[in-house]
Amino acid sequence: MESVIRDIAILLVPILLAVTFHEMAHGWVADKLGDPTARLLGRITLNPIKHLDPIGTLVFFLTHMIGWARPVPVNPLHFKDPVKGMMWVAIAGPVTNLFLAAVSAIIFRIILVSGLLFDPSISFIMKPIYMMVQASVIINIGLAVFNILPIPPLDGSKILMGLLSREQAEVFARIEPYGFLILILLIMTDIVSAILSPIIGFSVGLLLEGRF
Repeated sequence: MESVIRDIAILLVPILLAVTFHEMAHGWVADKLGDPTARLLGRITLNPIKHLDPIGTLVFFLTHMIGWARPVPVNPLHFKDPVKGMMWVAIAGPVTNLFLAAVSAIIFRIILVSGLLFDPSISFIMKPIYMMVQASVIINIGLAVFNILPIPPLDGSKILMGLLSREQAEVFARIEPYGFLILILLIMTDIVSAILSPIIGFSVGLLLEGRF
């Protein structure tokens, strides 16, 4: 029980920041491209309660790497080019998480280089911060990589739609009603983990340790 409480305490802030900025980025880009839907519904906000999905958050705590939030509503009809507009909105989320991962990695390295982690007078404060920024790197990389999978309703499916020809996109769109079921099946059978774990591990190692 103590380890569960510790994990929640360490993971809570990184998860809230990762999903909040991810979804807010979607809404912000959509608004800049002409769709005010997210703004009018109060989704361009740093309030994490507006963005959390109970199941997706639980998956974060179980895997320590991947999960999802409540999607920001977007009306592509407001865009000059609906398909391309949705592609840019989709890209905004993972790019934001990669930025947060990079910032967290910088803080992580500063803590190590400064030696504050090993100072007995403040190590009781620095150790939790150290673990949080380390978790932040993992969670943000995991969220970014997970979301670029080309499976509806993940961002990767909308990015792929923007890159396909119109005919190809129409064919691909036919799997959208089944996308969430496919995604859950892939998660439950550990296929997603088998595909993503090496990518996430490499990226995290590169940011935290500078190793290739």
